[in-house]
Amino acid sequence: LFHLQKKRRAATARRQHLKSAMLQLAVTEIEKEAAAKEVEKQNYLAEHCPPLSLPGSMQELQELCKKLHAKIESVDEERYDTEVKLQKTNKELEDLSQKLFDLRGKFKRPPLRRVRMSADAMLRALLGSKHKVCMDLRANLKQVKKEDTEKEKDLRDVGDWRKNIEEKSGMEGRKKMFEAGE
Repeated sequence: LFHLQKKRRAATARRQHLKSAMLQLAVTEIEKEAAAKEVEKQNYLAEHCPPLSLPGSMQELQELCKKLHAKIESVDEERYDTEVKLQKTNKELEDLSQKLFDLRGKFKRPPLRRVRMSADAMLRALLGSKHKVCMDLRANLKQVKKEDTEKEKDLRDVGDWRKNIEEKSGMEGRKKMFEAGE
């Protein structure tokens, strides 16, 4: 048991040592990359941005300003073009990833939450706030006038159904029904 604990401690110590060594290596690599980027930046600036020499006369200063403005405009146009290309590429990437997602057929359904909402609030949410719709269901119903139809009169005239059955029962009742049919 003591031997296993000692082995575990040794393994843990070795793991910690390896972690610290890896971190030290990573720090030195990051410092080297930063120094290389700085050197690259200085080289680029020396190549593309020559040191500024200000001329003495007003005419030469105006010429220099015009050149600088022209250069700024061309650089701005390039920046705009690259931005548009980037946006177009991003849009294509989104479309392609959506197509890929659709082709896989794995649709992730978001978890739905129960929401207590009245019919008016639901319509307002669906149609927007500019549509004022009232969900008074009784207001939308048609008014129906009750008309006396012949069937209803017959039913009222019949009265008690037992009397009606007794009248129609037997041979005399059938005879009455037969004569009424003709």
